[in-house]
Amino acid sequence: MADKEKLRIDKYLWAIRVFKTRTLATEACKAGRVKLEGNNMKPSHEVKIGGVYHVSKGIERREIKVTDLLFNRVDAKKAVNYYEDVTPVEKTQAYQSMFHSPLLRRDRGAGRPTKKERRDIEDLMGEDSGPIADSFFDD
Repeated sequence: MADKEKLRIDKYLWAIRVFKTRTLATEACKAGRVKLEGNNMKPSHEVKIGGVYHVSKGIERREIKVTDLLFNRVDAKKAVNYYEDVTPVEKTQAYQSMFHSPLLRRDRGAGRPTKKERRDIEDLMGEDSGPIADSFFDD
């Protein structure tokens, strides 16, 4: 493509697969969840190579550096060549740790835990388990 062609930020974020649909990318821009140097970007903002965009998607925060322009949506393996994820490692680890905590749920219909199972759960949760453990054992 020619260098003089313009590429909108919403279309670029959709093409590199940050957002599932272009509509979601547009709404994120309008809601102020896409920023460049701390400034909110409109969906029609022109993407420039080398720009670092801060994108908030739910609880996930990413910093994306534009390495090349992509005008059409391609598969994920090819899309990675058009941007660089420069999100600081601390933020990435904090985001991942939220989803790797142990789940404290019992199968529905499993009945009350045995004495040994309850002791194991209390050991896992600590001595002062508080109201979380109480609600966990409610039937």
